[in-house]
Amino acid sequence: MPRAKAAHRELGPAALLALRVLLLVAIFFLWYGLVTLRFLPAFFFGRPFVVLERVGQWFASGKIYPHLGVTLIETVLAFAAGTLLGVAAGLWLGLRAMASALLEPYIKAANAMPRVILAPIFAVWFGLGIASKVALGVTLVFFIVFFNVYQGVREVSPTVLASVRMLGASPRQLVRYVYLPSATSWVFSSLHTSVGMAFVGAVVGEYLGSAAGVGYLILQAEGSFDIDTVFAGILVLTGFALLLDYVVTVIERRLLVWMPRAGRRE
Repeated sequence: MPRAKAAHRELGPAALLALRVLLLVAIFFLWYGLVTLRFLPAFFFGRPFVVLERVGQWFASGKIYPHLGVTLIETVLAFAAGTLLGVAAGLWLGLRAMASALLEPYIKAANAMPRVILAPIFAVWFGLGIASKVALGVTLVFFIVFFNVYQGVREVSPTVLASVRMLGASPRQLVRYVYLPSATSWVFSSLHTSVGMAFVGAVVGEYLGSAAGVGYLILQAEGSFDIDTVFAGILVLTGFALLLDYVVTVIERRLLVWMPRAGRRE
């Protein structure tokens, strides 16, 4: 976002952070005021300070940590498995024109299907444990990685390919030293989306049926009409998602420094 970066340079990091915190505080007290003055019913919109108190109790008692651990494990496993499968499939189809043409309509159909509807099927197949949540997350991550790798393979410079072939490179060496680095740069450029989708898959799977996880806590609270706990769970998930995004940003900055730029033509 170029405009956001320009504003960051103009205001400075400290001033921008202060404005962001002030905006958050303003939204919080607007919520509190609307509920207190009964413009919004507390039964449906919760009580802000009770929500914060519930979050504090979770962390103080340690109740939330096992559930966060389950959600994190599901997210990491879904991201890792979806990425590996997406890279393998993207490379294979990117290098085989006939297979790509044959499978293209089926891949588009599978990608167009709302993957959330697979959650009940995975729950029947794998139970209510971690496996069903990982499976749902994999279906979300796979297509993001697959299409990026496929595009990365297609975007390899013909000049580079011709030069490497003239040097006597074998097909395996072409994959290792040309196609794979090009595809990997595209994968790293979609890190935020891939990790985000893995996280969404884990939480949605927990919400639809599980025995642990933050999504499970929200589901339990919803069943007892405890809207404050529902908002507390949403707040924890939001903070957790922001933390994951920050970690991905740090990794991205370190890795993309040396990654080759895909699609560069000679």
